[in-house]
Amino acid sequence: MVNLVAAQKPLMNGLMKMAGVQPYSVEIEPGTVMNFWVPCETVKKPGKGEKKVTHLEKPTKPVVVLVHGFAAEGIVTWQFQVGALMKKYSVYVPDLLFFGGSITDKPDRSPTFQAEYLVQGLRKLGVEKCVVVGFSYGGMVAFKMAQMYPHMVEAMVVSGSILAMTDSISVETLNRLGFSSSAELLLPNSVKGLKALLSVAAYKKLWFPDRLHKDYLEVMFTNRKERAELLEGLVISNKDATIQSFPQRIHLLWGEEDQIFKQELAHNMKEQLGETTTFEGIQKAGHLVHLERPCVYNSCLKHFLASLYAEQVNK
Repeated sequence: MVNLVAAQKPLMNGLMKMAGVQPYSVEIEPGTVMNFWVPCETVKKPGKGEKKVTHLEKPTKPVVVLVHGFAAEGIVTWQFQVGALMKKYSVYVPDLLFFGGSITDKPDRSPTFQAEYLVQGLRKLGVEKCVVVGFSYGGMVAFKMAQMYPHMVEAMVVSGSILAMTDSISVETLNRLGFSSSAELLLPNSVKGLKALLSVAAYKKLWFPDRLHKDYLEVMFTNRKERAELLEGLVISNKDATIQSFPQRIHLLWGEEDQIFKQELAHNMKEQLGETTTFEGIQKAGHLVHLERPCVYNSCLKHFLASLYAEQVNK
């Protein structure tokens, strides 16, 4: 029987190419390959008589990197944002390691490890500076990028995420939502488990036939062993948690009804991060704010980006 989620992938890929991005694989080092969606204008195919090697050119517009969360690969997560940004920005959408075909034989599973390889991949694509937009797990990776590579990361937009997943935040969140572990919440292995994840992630209760849930599980939840290890590598001890100082502007763009990382966490984070951090809530949206209210989300995102680059021009 045809997998409905897999069957629609060629259609989405075609739509993304029409929007201006195409897939490109980067071998970061032997054993580690990261897949990206990159601006079509940066990919130059060989002409007649030339060797069959595709050349990459540096982006000519300000770069925005969209980093996905834990339950879907990059282009599925950001399908409604790519087209809205491509006119003014060079958009890059990575698949983090163990998502969307990105693989590594390295044993590290921490957000720091993801951030390091993502930066290496972007550099190989010719990206020198960028704004990073991170959702959920991708937000934690984005914070690590900004911390370790401040000269590359000019600013951040973070949705439904936190600086680090501490013991206390993990336990409180799982207890409140009624899950025994992060894997039970974020790595469902049944239709019932996926429905439970969607019920806490979305503001509006969504209905899909069980077959579609089953097909989604088969396509999107691959590399289960490695992803379980990523979840284990995510949680740090409370005593190891420190509040970092970031020189970049940070915009917290939140679904006001987010049940996984509630608004209170975002407001506390804003106070901890200081004056360079701003908060903006979107009504009638939950954790999946960028998918539930894409038009509002895109408007807020573009307004922040425009104000950021206007400030740079005026300096």
